[in-house]
Amino acid sequence: MAFVAAWIFGPDELRSAVPIWLPFLIVLGLEVAFLVSAFRPDTRDRPDRAPQALDRELYGYEAEADELLLVHEDDEELWIPYSGETGEEFEELLLEAREGGGLGTDQPVLPAADPGRAAALRRLLAGLAVIAALVAVVWVAESRRGWDGVGEDDRIATEDRISDEASRIAGHRVEVRCDERGEFVGAVQHADGVAVVGGQIAFLTPERCFDLYRLALKGETSFSQTARSVAVLAHEAWHLRGVRDEGTTECYALQSGVELGRRLGLSEGTARRMMRQQLAENRLRRGASLEYLVTRDCANDGRLDLHPQSSAFP
Repeated sequence: MAFVAAWIFGPDELRSAVPIWLPFLIVLGLEVAFLVSAFRPDTRDRPDRAPQALDRELYGYEAEADELLLVHEDDEELWIPYSGETGEEFEELLLEAREGGGLGTDQPVLPAADPGRAAALRRLLAGLAVIAALVAVVWVAESRRGWDGVGEDDRIATEDRISDEASRIAGHRVEVRCDERGEFVGAVQHADGVAVVGGQIAFLTPERCFDLYRLALKGETSFSQTARSVAVLAHEAWHLRGVRDEGTTECYALQSGVELGRRLGLSEGTARRMMRQQLAENRLRRGASLEYLVTRDCANDGRLDLHPQSSAFP
């Protein structure tokens, strides 16, 4: 529960590194554990809540009685030694209990234990209420964080700024928009950005836009996330310039990302370290990302080196 709370209210880096389903999986696991434990046999020793030997001796109960019967009368609770008496015999026992005091209201009578299934049901409903509350908290927290929490004026300023930077790389006027509805990019499309080769418009995910907003307008960075966002922006800008091959586009993007990051507010050294990290991660890609792998030509003095006169790469 502490981890879930830290994920909700903690730094953006934690939410970026840990997917949203994991905290809810933890909470669900806790609730399942509570539910299963409620249906397990209770092996704990429970105290005998009936009157003990001292009570029998103190209040005159007969030892030969088969059982003790609890009678509620007005505001009193009386324990009566009972062996099946009825009618007048029972009335006499009740009268003796009144005169003797029985177990009066000044003596605590503990409630009987709830049935296991009822207790389990209450625990389950309480757990579902906790999960529902967490969903509401996450919804409120996320609506005020990330790109959704950025004001309209700052969103426009961010899109204008990154459009200007993408236009520098593309060599003609282009627009970069943040795909807030997830129509073009995102988890479903398995892409952080998309652009028509040689076109005039590109779309980035809100997460990438938020990183670029923090960098360009707030001067804030998260090394890996900022590096990836700068590389994605440069990558789509090279597509807009007319480069189609993904590996070549990525190689050009990592080189242009150094100057792009510097213009957005990074120092040259930081921007270069970020792009080198992205290059190292590119070489570790597997599966569906193979088309984005850079070739051996993406190296200092290689065929794809944009600045052969410089020994620094990217």
